[in-house]
Amino acid sequence: MTYTKLAVGSTIGIIGGGQLGKMMAQSAQARGFKVAVLDPDDTCPARYVSHHFIQAPYNDSEALQQLGALSDVITYEFENISGEALSKITSQFNVPQGAETVVTLQNRLAEKTALKEAGAAVVPFVSVTNQEGLQEAAETLGFPFMLKTTFGGYDGKGQLVIASAEDFKQADELLAVRPCVAEKRINLKSEISITATAAVDGQVVFFPVQENIHRNQILYKTTVTGEHPSQAQAVDEVKKIMQAIYFVGTFTVEFFIDQDDTLYVNEIAPRPHNSGHYSIEACDYSQFDTHILSVAGWQLPERIELLKPAVMFNLLGQDLDTMEDVFSDHADWHVHVYGKETRKDNRKMGHVTILDLNNDYEAIYKERM
Repeated sequence: MTYTKLAVGSTIGIIGGGQLGKMMAQSAQARGFKVAVLDPDDTCPARYVSHHFIQAPYNDSEALQQLGALSDVITYEFENISGEALSKITSQFNVPQGAETVVTLQNRLAEKTALKEAGAAVVPFVSVTNQEGLQEAAETLGFPFMLKTTFGGYDGKGQLVIASAEDFKQADELLAVRPCVAEKRINLKSEISITATAAVDGQVVFFPVQENIHRNQILYKTTVTGEHPSQAQAVDEVKKIMQAIYFVGTFTVEFFIDQDDTLYVNEIAPRPHNSGHYSIEACDYSQFDTHILSVAGWQLPERIELLKPAVMFNLLGQDLDTMEDVFSDHADWHVHVYGKETRKDNRKMGHVTILDLNNDYEAIYKERM
């Protein structure tokens, strides 16, 4: 693919105006670019940091054409875009990430099949379309196993734990909507992720391994020390994946580690990821900085430097309600509130990053939860 480096003053179009779009826009503007955002919510976080805002559904063909006409390059903050709509604008406008990767990763079965064919260590899985398929999954994978919808679902949505045949009936609602994938449930020791950024010319730069803790299947805490025994293996797995799936810009691969220290690829996000937010303060380039450099055709740094070990906590709706009054007492907490107008329990409203791992931050945080 040939690509022209964007000049300062060029416009970067972003499909999606949530917190990822907002932080992309802020990195773009720091480098002198203008930003155009398309989102159906006229109060979305990125609206207030954009030069042009288009209020429309993500898959509105006319709105996407308008975004293309305004933009010198188009990127996206999430992968749940119509593959057909994305393919169309990719053929007309400068969309260096293309559409094929999104189409593959939107479908869990296609994603896992591609990973397996690439030689990556993937959790054993089978396709399930009906109740008979559940029985076959139980025979192949054993109990317990996870049942996940093939399309859609995030932060634990569209997923069930099947612990025994008695749970099969609970799966009717998922199976009635769309096909599913059954995965062997791993006896987890830990969960990690690694963020990388790929340039159009093939250069790739890796961030340090991020160790993650989830609560109710939503990311609660990410810790990064710069020293993790799985760093080299995680990088090797990503390199295998990149032989099968095309990436431009920032993306994150999530992994499971079982009690025997075996590493398994869980899933891939083809854009900046929640577990990489610590990089804004803790690294010399954030995951948003490198994403913008990549899609703009600018050179990536040779390596990412972790300036300080860091811990990041998500701020959900219920957290923000109870912790807002303590932010002003902690100058060492780097607080990001995304600006979403409606607070809801378990909705990601912000995050806080702390660069001193030796203080009492977690005790304070837990006390306010």
